[in-house]
Amino acid sequence: MFNIVIFGPPGCGKGTQSNWIIEKYNLVHLSTGDVLRAEKESGSELGQEIKRLIDNGNLVPDEMIERMVKKFITDNKDSNGIIFDGFPRTTAQAQWLDKTLAEINQEISLFLALEVNNEELKIRILKRGKYSKREDDQDPSIIETRIKVYDETTKPVIHYFRGQSKYYPIHGLGTQEEVFANVCYAIESIKKKK
Repeated sequence: MFNIVIFGPPGCGKGTQSNWIIEKYNLVHLSTGDVLRAEKESGSELGQEIKRLIDNGNLVPDEMIERMVKKFITDNKDSNGIIFDGFPRTTAQAQWLDKTLAEINQEISLFLALEVNNEELKIRILKRGKYSKREDDQDPSIIETRIKVYDETTKPVIHYFRGQSKYYPIHGLGTQEEVFANVCYAIESIKKKK
């Protein structure tokens, strides 16, 4: 399996790049954001708790996410690989992911970090909010909170994977095609070493 973490702040283009990676490399996609939004819209008790957290721009607790991720990994252990989009978001989650993958003799092959400045992120998210209809994409104060949470809580995950020599930064500005060309270069470089 070739497992990739695609990483970056909200609005950096993870979803778009993930879709193209999936198509080109025949990987399965775990978007924790999609899973959480589906649960939120289900109206379940868990969904209502998730809604409250997400709508305020906060992270969902690790144990909730980890249950969903472990099930996904188990269900897809015979695939070509998984692209993790939106997970891990904390160093504790990164350590948990390494341990969980090791249980089935797997590992993260590459940690792709899309880098985009905060002002561009705000513009992109507000623009996305016009057609996505997501409440958390339309409120500037929630967007500000999401970026702040990323900077304080999520960004340190970079240091964890840099310490494993799996970190590969990708300049996230330019056309989507230009960014994808850089993503493919990173993937091909790592695949050659395996």
